[in-house]
Parts: sequence; structure tokens; C-alpha cells
Amino acid sequence: MDTKDDATTAWIRRYHPSGDSTARLICFPHAGGSASFFHPVSVRFSPDTDVIALQYPGRQDRRREPCIEDIGTLADQLAEEIQALSDKPTVFFGHSMGAVLAFETAFRLEQRGLNSPHTVLASGRRAPSTVRDEQVHTRDDRGIISELKLLNGTDSAVFGNDELLSLALPAIRGDYRAIETYAGEPGRRVRCPLTVLTGDNDPRTTLDEAHAWQEHTEGAFRVEVFSGGHFFLADHQDEVNKVIAEALDAARAARTAASP
Repeated sequence: MDTKDDATTAWIRRYHPSGDSTARLICFPHAGGSASFFHPVSVRFSPDTDVIALQYPGRQDRRREPCIEDIGTLADQLAEEIQALSDKPTVFFGHSMGAVLAFETAFRLEQRGLNSPHTVLASGRRAPSTVRDEQVHTRDDRGIISELKLLNGTDSAVFGNDELLSLALPAIRGDYRAIETYAGEPGRRVRCPLTVLTGDNDPRTTLDEAHAWQEHTEGAFRVEVFSGGHFFLADHQDEVNKVIAEALDAARAARTAASP
């Protein structure tokens, strides 16, 4: 079943739907994150761009649904949702766990020849070919909260609100289990260009681990380094938006060039 250009579904959130958009930006949230994280991105790029923020099960209005605790299974489902969209020049943007999901989803869509992105923007995540023994998902609640504070990716008001924490922690734990048990398929590459965005003080991604993404594309590759930690994009919104805008412009130009 096709998903209309102005439709919002359980998986697909459009905060500023527009039938006149000439390109599409699909945003993949981080572990424990939700579609609303990308509301400012939608404000910036709509209505010329169809900005879609993905909503995984287990959070916000989907909190009663079980989390999908396997990256491959979640990427399979996301690919099904995205291939039902109309055909437009598309860019994927994923942060942290979302970077891996953007990559795996792009790979699946390229294999099917349906709605694959012109470019993948992988933010705040080491390359799939790099390996770390990370076990945050096995910690108790206090241990998970310590990790969130280290990465500085959660509103500080949440930490003082037991009710909000109790609602958020199951999804956070489930997402950490998914990303920490993920093992990238050896030699897996996408054909499209790949741009990596990383913080120069990210405790979870070194510069070498960011550059290792080059092994995962047959297209153009570059790394953009920003000052800051894991959530560097909070302090560099304008610069990150510039990278996104360049990718969208390139996607539009490529479609125009390919038209008869």
C-alpha cells in the first residue's frame, strides 16, 4: 500500500506536510530517541523538502508496543515503510543508532531498487566494521542513566522526574540492546555517497572509527568534524543544517540530470 505525501502513520511523522516538496529528508533517531527530536529540522527544511521523522515502537505514543531489539529486524521494517513512499530525491540522516539504521535501511532499499537514498548522512556513530565491547543494556537503571548523562543527550529535567524516567527507560534499554548486539555484515557497502558527521570529543566514536565508514560505501565519502561530544549537533545546528542542505541540493541536481 502506498503512503501519501501528506500522510502521518505509526512509523512516519510529518510535522509540516507539503504536497509541493521537491526532495525528501528521512531522519532516523538515536537510541532512546523519538521522532520529535527532529522537529527543528522539519521547521528548517519544510515545505520545499518532505521531512519525515521516523518513530520506532516503544516510545511516546507507541510506548505500549514492544521495542524491536534487533537492528536487522528494525531496518527490515523501516525499509518496508520507506519503499511505500512516492519516488523523490531522498537523503537519509541518522544520529548514533540512527546512523546504523540509515545505513542498513539504505542497503536494503538499494538491493530492492526501490526508493534508495541519494546520500546517507551518518552522524555520531562509529563505522559498522569497528568493534567495541559495550554492555550498557545489561546495567541496572542507575547505570543506564549514568551513560545518558555522559552522552548528554537527554533533557536534564527528565532525570529528576521518576515518572518520565520510568516511561523512557524501557525504550532506552531496548535500543541499547539492539545497537550493542549489532554486528555489521563484513564487507557490506552502499552504492550511494556517504557523509559522516562526528564530534571531536565523542566518548563513543574516535576520529579513526568515524573515518572507517569509508569501507562501507562505493560512492563519494567525506567526514565533517565538529567540536563537542556525542550530541555535538545541539551546538552546531546551523552547520549541520548546511551539510543537510548541500546533500538535498545534490540529490535534486542528480535527479534533474537523470531526467530525459
